[in-house]
Amino acid sequence: MNGELTMLSVGDIILDEPDPGSFLEPAAPVLHAADLVVGHVEVPHTDTTASTSTDVPAPPADPRALAALSRAGFDIVTLAGNHIYDSGDAGVLDTVRHARAAGLQTAGAGANLSAARRPAVVERDGIRVGVLSFNCVGPRESWATSAKAGCAYVHILTHYELDHASPGGPPRIYTFADPDSLDRMAEDVATLGEHVDIVAVSFHKGVGHTPVTVAMYERQVARAAIDAGAHVVVGHHAHIMRGVEVYRGRPIYHGLGNFVTVTHALTPSDSSAGELAVWARRRVALYGFAPDPAMPFYPFHPQSRNTAVASVRVDRGGVVEAGLVPCWIDASGRPQPLTRDATGEAVVAYIQQISTEAGFDTVLQWSGDHVRIEGVGPAADSAAPRPSPAPEPWDGHNATTAHELTGDTP
Repeated sequence: MNGELTMLSVGDIILDEPDPGSFLEPAAPVLHAADLVVGHVEVPHTDTTASTSTDVPAPPADPRALAALSRAGFDIVTLAGNHIYDSGDAGVLDTVRHARAAGLQTAGAGANLSAARRPAVVERDGIRVGVLSFNCVGPRESWATSAKAGCAYVHILTHYELDHASPGGPPRIYTFADPDSLDRMAEDVATLGEHVDIVAVSFHKGVGHTPVTVAMYERQVARAAIDAGAHVVVGHHAHIMRGVEVYRGRPIYHGLGNFVTVTHALTPSDSSAGELAVWARRRVALYGFAPDPAMPFYPFHPQSRNTAVASVRVDRGGVVEAGLVPCWIDASGRPQPLTRDATGEAVVAYIQQISTEAGFDTVLQWSGDHVRIEGVGPAADSAAPRPSPAPEPWDGHNATTAHELTGDTP
């Protein structure tokens, strides 16, 4: 009989307040109980004071905060996101270096594009799991090139179509992946699948701070990853939960929202820079909310306090079962894992509702204190492609893939 392992994934992580470990304490027992834990680090962790962002920059966090993730049970951090280059090359390379020094594997960012495309690969009880990370939201400055540090990416295009006779009226918005960029992502997924048993793909994607909405391109890129061989797809970036989809019997968590995202960086003060003050006004106009003044360290949508940890049980043949651990972000900014009490049921009902409203026929079902996603498992995914049953040994650092896996010097 095949061995099994449980992989947990969480959404955005920003550790920009004192005593970062305290924010992870409520979730640490759940994380330590898993075999493999993956999270997305949203901002650079560096001592540099450089700022290269042309948007509202995310100030870098203390590099020492990354050790709190390792202590809490994390094994891998994905780094491909819109803020990873906000402190330039030094910010990218320092984040990779400090994460690895803290005992964390990284995916999605590096000294050049080849390094950024390199997966994190771990083995637990004979099961090899590979994780890839891609940024779908830009900006271009964040993208790695052959000669520039940054992140792996999928280039998304936006088209506005006025489909009614009213010049100046609201258009319909079409979003889709650049074909070459999409093919490159799929190539990376397929290549990784030749060397590991389980492929997980992380996408930084989605319309920020907006309930329910899953943009057109999000379905396209997530399904393309599964068509190429991914067993599970996880999204983040919007800072609010998105629905769960089952495609070809495999789970797509379109957005896991916030996990620990504590920062005063988006809360204006009398001395705030102009971009931050403008952003605070635009946030209300664009997204229709102002953060809770009682939580100045949590400048996000009120509904974003509903969140979850993705839970996927796998063996060497694929996904055995998928589910989630509902969480509520408490008044101190800490995600509190929930069982089947009133709050837990309310959070699961919220995720079920936004999944349905997004057009997914997903069913979330309580089984004791565990939440299962129905329609996921060996029978359901029999039509999906599988990696070879006995992958050759590979640590993600040789050059046997279709792209050159070199140049990752921090």
